Amino acid sequence: MAQSLKENTRLVPVRAVSGVAKAVLVWFLFAVVYGADQWVKHIVESTMLPGESITVIDGLLWWRFYLNSGAAFSMGENSTWIFTVISTVGAIVTSVLIVRSRALVWTILLAILAGGIVGNLHDRLFREPGFGRGHVVDYISVPNFAIFNIADAAICMSMACIVLLTFLGYRLDGQREISATTVQGKKEEA
Repeated sequence: MAQSLKENTRLVPVRAVSGVAKAVLVWFLFAVVYGADQWVKHIVESTMLPGESITVIDGLLWWRFYLNSGAAFSMGENSTWIFTVISTVGAIVTSVLIVRSRALVWTILLAILAGGIVGNLHDRLFREPGFGRGHVVDYISVPNFAIFNIADAAICMSMACIVLLTFLGYRLDGQREISATTVQGKKEEA
């Protein structure tokens, strides 16, 4: 079965990136996500009290200062150190994948993912109540949803796109797996 699946697929190149251009792109995207996240968290901490809420768009969007000791949706609030370990492993794995990536789209998404992971990891390492147990600053609140931050949004959006890329057959090495029947159908259309 596996052999027949491989025989029915073909690799085609996708837009690639490497060398200095890749390094500049990765550092730029990482810095934008990480920097924006930390900058807004600093503003929230400097201008609001924990629990305070400011209406941005009535009934739709609020700034709500919340210190989250858990993960998404405040799960695991008494296990902050576990999320610190998971975030550290996630940052390392993402860094390795960035180095291995040759496809432009993978490089972009992994850099954004790394910025988000490190944004929240920074909070866990350096915020109160102490190293490795710090609370993540959350501040974006919308109706019927969790309170989150820029890092959370970057993680969720990039992961959703990575899952989609995987299902569409885009690989880290700059190739795309497509079925032989799709290739044949496109040749017949032309």
